[in-house]
Amino acid sequence: MRKALSSSGCASSKCGSSSGSDELPPEIWEKVKDHPCYSEEAHHYFARMHVAVAPACNIQCNYCNRKYDCSNESRPGVVSEKLTPEQAMRKVMAVASEVPQLSVLGIAGPGDACYDWKKTKATFELIAEKIPDIKLCLSTNGLALPDRVDEIAQMNIDHVTVTINMVDPEVGTHIYPWIFYRNKRWTGLDAAKILHERQMQGLEMLKERRILVKVNSVLIPGINDEHMLEVNRVVKQKGAFLHNIMPLISEPEHGTYFGLTGQRGPTPMELKKLQDRVSDGTKLMKHCRQCRADAVGLLGEDRGQEFTMAHVSDDVAYDPSKREAYREIVAKERGEHVENRKKASDQLAAVASDAAVLVAVATKGGGRINQHFGHAKEFQVYEASARGVQFVGHRKVDQYCQGGWGEDATLDGVIAALEGVSVVLCSKIGDCPKDSLSAAGIQATDSYAHEWIEAGIAAWYGAAHGKEQALRSA
Repeated sequence: MRKALSSSGCASSKCGSSSGSDELPPEIWEKVKDHPCYSEEAHHYFARMHVAVAPACNIQCNYCNRKYDCSNESRPGVVSEKLTPEQAMRKVMAVASEVPQLSVLGIAGPGDACYDWKKTKATFELIAEKIPDIKLCLSTNGLALPDRVDEIAQMNIDHVTVTINMVDPEVGTHIYPWIFYRNKRWTGLDAAKILHERQMQGLEMLKERRILVKVNSVLIPGINDEHMLEVNRVVKQKGAFLHNIMPLISEPEHGTYFGLTGQRGPTPMELKKLQDRVSDGTKLMKHCRQCRADAVGLLGEDRGQEFTMAHVSDDVAYDPSKREAYREIVAKERGEHVENRKKASDQLAAVASDAAVLVAVATKGGGRINQHFGHAKEFQVYEASARGVQFVGHRKVDQYCQGGWGEDATLDGVIAALEGVSVVLCSKIGDCPKDSLSAAGIQATDSYAHEWIEAGIAAWYGAAHGKEQALRSA
């Protein structure tokens, strides 16, 4: 029997972040400590895998256009190939044998996991039998969720993600053109009312069964941006463990309704300002990468093309040795990381400065500053102040260095993506990009290469603001 959570779904405002077992009830810590989506700390070490077994969907969203044979787009609803449950089992066994970081198997469509339930359930049952230590989770729009909660609980699925973009059906009419419910297509306000009622019912049922819930919300400027404050309040009250407010993806080439009609997505700073407004004890997920429905690997990377069915043997056998050895290494690394985070917080608290600055970090994982500036396809962004180092989010960029050369146009795009950032920390950077960043008002340095991220940020902050304090005192 699962133990009770607090009314807000967690025991601490830090739950799901880099908190340790001393900040969460033990039974909750065990569920989140190795889940890269439910723990910001875990995403440095552990990988997820999505299997595309559920293509059918019961709603249409104006930001969604599912594609089933696409390898070039990185967004939800896109896959290279649809799988049967049996194919999914073979693929998971192959990945689990080769990717030691793998800890979670999720079903996120490319349709809806609860609507296409027969395939979802069959896949989970096969995997639970073959690899029982992998955590199981699913994502759903919530319309069919109340019909599946009892089975979800019986199958020991501890993590469910529900996409909730509104709690006012009037707002929902601008997001959902139709839903399919009880063998009928519904449109307009009626559709939004039904979807809202079912989502709230599903949340309450999951809370009663002590199942951790992450709520995903797509931030759509001019439609639900101000309304997101109320969404956050309601899902927190209903027991959501995490709230993940994601930026709308609306490039026209994706073929979505919003993309084709010119609806823009939020800027990184608009997203951060909203996150700051709802950070009053609500735990926010800020490290989401809006993964494909067939993603494989650490968050921020996708090795899915290495494990298409053409690369998976018909008689694959699961070898747990790599995963077992990796977990032993991670256990030691995490202890060192926790100690360094504490030292970094103490160091920042001692700096006589009220400044809060954004720091971008190039990292390949493991919680360290360990990536060349020119090789980065994203930067992780932190806010540093006397209060400590807080993860803010990530900024996706085109890789600057291609075959040893850097493109000026690409660098311009990187600089634009680093809006609001004061410094970039990386393992190496050339003089040319460093000078260009400096001209744009962004410092770049490789002086803290291979340090723990928090330690490097604290050292840079102390040096920079210590100099400022000395100048003011002179």
